[in-house]
Formats: sequence, C-alpha cells, structure tokens
Amino acid sequence: MSGTLINIIIQLIGGAIGGNAAGGAASNVSLGTAGNTVAGAVGGIAGGTLLTSLIPMLSGGAGGVDIGAMAGQLVGGGVAGAIVTAVVGLVMNNMKKTT
Repeated sequence: MSGTLINIIIQLIGGAIGGNAAGGAASNVSLGTAGNTVAGAVGGIAGGTLLTSLIPMLSGGAGGVDIGAMAGQLVGGGVAGAIVTAVVGLVMNNMKKTT
C-alpha cells in the first residue's frame, strides 16, 4: 500500500473514533452512532489532510513505517473528527428544534 492510502485509512479511523467520542461526551451534539461515525470520518480525513499539508513531517517520510507520523495522523484525524461532529451535531439539532 502506498503511504498516502495508509495515512487516509488512519485519518478515517481516528476521525470515526473522535466523532463517536464527541457524540458520546455531549448528547446535544450527538447524531447517533452512524451519524457520529460518518461525520467524524469525513472530518478526520479533511483535518488530517490539512494537518499533513501544514506539517509535512506527518506524511511519513521516504519509506518504512514511522510510528510517530502514524500517531500524529491518528490524533489529528481524531481531533478534527470530533470538531466536525460537534459542529454538524449542533447545527442539525438546532435545526430540529426550530421546526
């Protein structure tokens, strides 16, 4: 597998975990398990890709497996997934209350 694909998979997993953690921690932003997972995964990929472009050291280097880069991708994806899930959850839940 290429390094880019591995990074995307790690960001996807981190985002899904972060999205479910954010939804579980605050019920007013929860979208349900599936919604939290999807929103977190999308946020994890977007945030992880942005983080990789800002900090090229997280892309993994010129070969082999760099545990530090993988951990950075996982944490970056998790944080971005949690943020996107919280924002989407707030918007969706506030839209439901007003109708």
